[in-house]
Amino acid sequence: MALIMHKAFRGRGLVRASILVPWAIPTAISGLLWKWIFNADGIANVLLGHQVLWTADGFSAKIAVVIADVWKTAPFIGLLVLAGLQLVPKEVYEAARLDGASARQQFWRITLPLVKPALLVAVLFRCLDALRMFDLPYILIGAQKGSVETLSMLAQNEASNVRFGPASAYAVLLFLYVFLIALAFVRLLGADLIGEAGGARKSRPRKAREVTA
Repeated sequence: MALIMHKAFRGRGLVRASILVPWAIPTAISGLLWKWIFNADGIANVLLGHQVLWTADGFSAKIAVVIADVWKTAPFIGLLVLAGLQLVPKEVYEAARLDGASARQQFWRITLPLVKPALLVAVLFRCLDALRMFDLPYILIGAQKGSVETLSMLAQNEASNVRFGPASAYAVLLFLYVFLIALAFVRLLGADLIGEAGGARKSRPRKAREVTA
């Protein structure tokens, strides 16, 4: 999606707007929409040609939540990657074409390495969103369905039944999960920057001594 939105062609604005529509729809409305699609006599079963209990507890419920969540959040990831693509200088691709690089080689050798930081940030956001997910599986599948129940749903269920001790424990666990994953990604993303800054600070006095000499 990011590569499509990045290309220059007539009607690019309309394509960008249509791609971002799923992300702009509220999650509750998206959950209701996919609940109708995955209904017993919905479009999904009509296309498959046989009955699948998508909204019942089980593996099919997991697949339904995954499909609905990907449809909902993929445009946001494409938008983040598009921002990374727009920072890549066009001169790099022109030099690669002059050297005889094919489109596939340009993607693997230029595009993917240069948008890697944006991809890592996108993966971080999606991991955090998936951990604290509540409204989509709650509306699409329902409460107290073990196959798709998240920590947020468990905490809400305990709190609604006036069991605030377990609800607080689930909330603390969710906070720890989010904190540890965010910390791991920050370490992963910031390691090279810290190393480069440290190397630059170490090299400056040596250059200064060379100039003085």
